[in-house]
Amino acid sequence: MQDIVDEISRLLGASVTLEDRSFNLLAYGAQSGDIDSVRQESILRRRASDEVRAHFEAYGIATATGPVRISGLPGVLGRVCVPLRHDGVTYGYLWALESGELTDERLAAAGPLVGRVAALLAAQARGRYAPLRQFFSADPAARAAAGVVADGPVTAVAVRTPAREAGQLSALPRTLPRGVLADPDVTESGTGEPGAAASVVGGGILAILAPAAQAARVAGLLHGLYGLAAGIGGPRDDPRDAWESWREALLALRVAEHAERHAPVADWATLGVHRLLVRLPPRDLAALAAESAALTPRIAASVEAYLDHAGHAGETAAALGVHRQTLYYRLDKAAHLTGLDLGDGEDRLLLHLSLKAAALLGGA
Repeated sequence: MQDIVDEISRLLGASVTLEDRSFNLLAYGAQSGDIDSVRQESILRRRASDEVRAHFEAYGIATATGPVRISGLPGVLGRVCVPLRHDGVTYGYLWALESGELTDERLAAAGPLVGRVAALLAAQARGRYAPLRQFFSADPAARAAAGVVADGPVTAVAVRTPAREAGQLSALPRTLPRGVLADPDVTESGTGEPGAAASVVGGGILAILAPAAQAARVAGLLHGLYGLAAGIGGPRDDPRDAWESWREALLALRVAEHAERHAPVADWATLGVHRLLVRLPPRDLAALAAESAALTPRIAASVEAYLDHAGHAGETAAALGVHRQTLYYRLDKAAHLTGLDLGDGEDRLLLHLSLKAAALLGGA
């Protein structure tokens, strides 16, 4: 936008500023000729005062479809306001200080550039709260209808939010980096993955589509804002495949909320066997978890730690803060309760997967 504003300033031979609908400064061209307090304050404070805003809006700029000439006042130079409209909606204003050379012909010559700026502002306005529910749908027609503008490679992020507080959600435009799209009204249903719609923790889900290189940073920012879990999907080179990343992000979120090792932000690429387990239908996951159901919580935690440490008793005992003989006792007890032999590779694998499955079912 800055490059376009510079070119418009050159074409018009006038000092130009670009503001959004709330009169926040977005860009400005080099100074040409005299300057007044309004332009100075706009540049220094990054927005116009309420009094200046009311004065200019009285000229009907919000609904005007073409350039509006605004007369000067004592200490305020005359200027031309060009509403930045796209598809019938005003997204901002281009201001040019009256230089005596702002003819209708010059303004018309800048028309294509003005149209480009308006289209950019419209894309930004749509993007901040893009209809990601549709864009992340497995239905190609729904994705096409969403019309989200994004450049690949992209990555989806799912963030658990508390009961939606307007103050928190209104902070998103200031929190998210440029190029990141957000939708605070997404649910877990319809994910396209067996069992992925299971309820986990109260609250809603914030859907994010970010440039792949920024996904981890964005997930961290939002975890810091909400204090709850987040899941990061795998990157996709083509934004039209972002719905696949969204499915992975939802599944990763579920792992983040149930597997301490991957909390509080779980990245799909690093989830290992959890990528398989979290895809299982609830019935199959419950059947697998049943293999370890006879274990008490303390014994289950000891066995899982032992298996996570690849059967190294010394490391496991140190991690648990118990004597090695205490660990051996708990392992023997686990074998007795489950009927599985921890000296057998397949029995070990079954018990290990069962404990991971039981954790994923927690709270579901």
